Amino acid sequence: MYDYITRNPQTPIVTPNVKNAPFQILKNGVKRFHLRAEPVVHELVNGIKIRGYGYNGSIPGPTILVNQGDYVQITVENRLPEATSVHWHGLIVPNRMDGVPGPGGSPTIRPGESFTYEFRIQQAGTFMYHSHVHDARQELMGLGGMLISRGIYEEPVDRDYVLLLQEWAVQTEMHQQNHDHQMNDHASRQLAPSIYNIAPMAMMFNFFTINGKAYPDTTPLLVRYGERVRIRLGNLSMDSHPMHLHGHDFITTAVDGNIIPVTARLKRNTINVAPGETWNIEFFTNNPGNWAFHCHKPHHTTNMHSIDMGGMLTVVRYVQ
Repeated sequence: MYDYITRNPQTPIVTPNVKNAPFQILKNGVKRFHLRAEPVVHELVNGIKIRGYGYNGSIPGPTILVNQGDYVQITVENRLPEATSVHWHGLIVPNRMDGVPGPGGSPTIRPGESFTYEFRIQQAGTFMYHSHVHDARQELMGLGGMLISRGIYEEPVDRDYVLLLQEWAVQTEMHQQNHDHQMNDHASRQLAPSIYNIAPMAMMFNFFTINGKAYPDTTPLLVRYGERVRIRLGNLSMDSHPMHLHGHDFITTAVDGNIIPVTARLKRNTINVAPGETWNIEFFTNNPGNWAFHCHKPHHTTNMHSIDMGGMLTVVRYVQ
């Protein structure tokens, strides 16, 4: 195993291309967050923009960073043209705070209204949040984000990255006519830079993103030689994504916010992230270069099923 002694126990948690959610600390120590659900125009790659739904102007929503034991108030303001809610995926919360109207009994947040979720963070780990009203549609319009809770037993690392996996059915004339998914020319020759609608109930996805961006617009994961690196993966899409790291093996250290015992950890180079799952993987930087990290479903590493590399791919880049 790796040397834990020299690692930084408070390494910043970084979500490339996504901001952290701002918060206030009240006099009683409560952390107060504000999420604004609203229509968002979001750029996937190279001038290709979509009309989606996001939080605080962002797709995905800002990453919420908390500590195990925090008491939080998260006010959700609904600026959408329809009702919504927020479910705290994987967190143990009171029933009314679970964000599931109907079968769960949580409040529905109607257009122009707000609701404040209040609960104590009981767990440490990697979690997500997303809509649970018309969730088959609203999640695939972009209403989701990551929530990371730090705990006292978290193993220290030198780099700590958060990656949320999503996919999109961008509605273009070519997409509607090309149901056989034949490979085409470069996406930039298919789609002029413009703003496109998406079809959240469609099953034919043509753009695949990490933190809302498709390659080559994904931000590289910077590392230095001799570091221990954690990557937190979450999947809010319809498909599973077997994420493969070039040039390194990694160890699976947590799943769905739960630490995997050391004796049960597997050394791998590919991890299948199913819909709704989160995984933590860690690796040691001992092989300098620029290394691809990507979904291994071939269509998922394209933009509009073009012949050029794109989609759900980023780079682990060694720097001096």
